[in-house]
Amino acid sequence: MATPTRVKYLIIGAGIHGLSTAWHLGQHMKAKGQEPRNTDEACDILIIDKDGIASGASGIACGVVRNNYYQPAMRELMAHSVSVWESDPEAFSYNPVGYMQISHEGMHENICEIYEQQKAIGYESSLIEGKDDCTAYMKGIFDDWQAQGITSVLHEKKGGYANNTKAMYGLAEKAEAAGARIMTGTEVTGFQYSGQSVSGVETSKGLIECDELIVGVGPWAKTIWDMMDLPKTVDIKAADGSMHTDVNMWIYWSLQEGTLGVDPNFLKNNEGGMPPVIHVDTDAPLISDEDGSVISEDPWGIYYKPDFHFNGVQGGAMPFPVEQDADKVAVDPYGPASPDFVVGPEFAHMWSSALAHCQKRFEGKGHLFGKEPSGGIGSFTPDSFPVFDRFRENVYFIADSNHGFKMLGVGALVADDIMGKGSALLEPFRFSRFAEGKLHPVSNSPYPWS
Repeated sequence: MATPTRVKYLIIGAGIHGLSTAWHLGQHMKAKGQEPRNTDEACDILIIDKDGIASGASGIACGVVRNNYYQPAMRELMAHSVSVWESDPEAFSYNPVGYMQISHEGMHENICEIYEQQKAIGYESSLIEGKDDCTAYMKGIFDDWQAQGITSVLHEKKGGYANNTKAMYGLAEKAEAAGARIMTGTEVTGFQYSGQSVSGVETSKGLIECDELIVGVGPWAKTIWDMMDLPKTVDIKAADGSMHTDVNMWIYWSLQEGTLGVDPNFLKNNEGGMPPVIHVDTDAPLISDEDGSVISEDPWGIYYKPDFHFNGVQGGAMPFPVEQDADKVAVDPYGPASPDFVVGPEFAHMWSSALAHCQKRFEGKGHLFGKEPSGGIGSFTPDSFPVFDRFRENVYFIADSNHGFKMLGVGALVADDIMGKGSALLEPFRFSRFAEGKLHPVSNSPYPWS
């Protein structure tokens, strides 16, 4: 097929947000009796990607789907997204096994608040408190459970994880069935303007004029942002009314993830079934499973799950900020200037030792740590939460701040927004929140996305 020269809705990025938004835009048009046009001369919904479907962050995401957020706006947004995952588990390769936040006393108060507010929005979960009760509860799931320093367990009965690539191809099928066209191997090289609006996108396959432009490019957000000459820094109003000026709009973190090369069935629960996704945050010392040395005396955390896509037990730990070459990282988050996202021996040692801290079955298994890519580079906003908003009059920017894969429902809300229906769930994520001081509350979690 030739490249359409003009489209109504042009979407950059064939990952979770671009595909989901296209799917729901097509559904909106069909609901109005308008069959989306899909010819070279007239195309209503076009997705372009410089590589292919799920070729970026969505293709190597760990695939965890959870509601566990201290921020009320994030909890409501995730509850909506979980309902979309549940709408077609087969198409999305979704495993609704649940999710567990297992925490030390320093996080206890936050976890109780999350539990109460999950109850308030009808999101099913159980809260177990106290060291002995938590240990008993976990041994009821894994008889070899041995993690120390745990005083609360929040067990979300919904959520779970999805096969990242299969989920994206299932989503692509829905987008195409709704009338969208996906054009891969098409790199954005610039923009043309009419007044403040983007009138066309310059690509490696020629100019594509558009009425509306939707940007959903994950860790490449800064590249497109800078090409549009949007603000490189922001002023942020703090809770006490003070102003923090010239704060960098984009921050990069290296996401530490990997896979232990055991049969995924190795992590079955006491009943022989697949367990929930496990997330442990503890203040107990982390001792090396290799030589008995102390790896950390500070609080630490990991998450893990059995995963047939990664062919093992897959998970991760706390990320670290990218301090150098941020501009080079922005151009190509997975390029040679970026930290190696096939993580090194330090992470492998830490993570495999942490697994052994949690469950006896992992003792002596560190040598099975794999080398396949997982994790990568995450592009974060100043407060580490998403921005969903309009810029330059006709550009809708989906900047997920690395909360991306689990947020399958955002595309539906963005489509509502674009079609004029509005979305209360997206209002707390407008760009104006920085200057207005409408920031999200901060938890005691060591992770920037919780």
